[in-house]
Amino acid sequence: MAETVEIRWHGRGGQGAKTAAFLLAESLIDQGKYAQGFPDYGPERMGAPIRGYNRISDKPVRHHCDVRSPGIVVVLDPTLIGSDDITSGLIEGGVVLVNSPRPPEEMRRELKLAGGKVYTVDATGIALKEIGRPIPNLPMIGSLLKVAPELSQIDSMGAIVGKKFEGKFSKQVIDGNIRAMRRGYEEVGGEK
Repeated sequence: MAETVEIRWHGRGGQGAKTAAFLLAESLIDQGKYAQGFPDYGPERMGAPIRGYNRISDKPVRHHCDVRSPGIVVVLDPTLIGSDDITSGLIEGGVVLVNSPRPPEEMRRELKLAGGKVYTVDATGIALKEIGRPIPNLPMIGSLLKVAPELSQIDSMGAIVGKKFEGKFSKQVIDGNIRAMRRGYEEVGGEK
């Protein structure tokens, strides 16, 4: 793993960007890594643009500010592309993961991204089929683990999801979310 991996999540209130950042951090901490997961948003309302952040390292993380030079950008809502500078500060060779059924090559053009790697997955479609709601965060986590396997293992993340959601949601909802995460892992695609 690079000294510190920084991730910036772009989404809208209600899509689970904040929860995704927290779940990822908790999973990594359980695996002995140092990690932060935190949100940044204005008025708390459904549909408002929000950002979530992660920092992951094998050493203690001392920075406590927004991620300005991410190695990975995760876009839960592709309608934010163009209205928010999604790729701002992306490091050379960085990764952009977009919730979209469109191919990565099309998303690259829309993002106006010259370098790095672009991946897409229809996370909203997966969420609708597996949990019956358009909440793409768990399929996006699964996809993230596939494109950045140094972060965490899918089984570890599944255990964290089960533990965190227990008591809040029914077994059926928990199982649906874990299936959605696994499908995100299996269905993410990169440029050819």
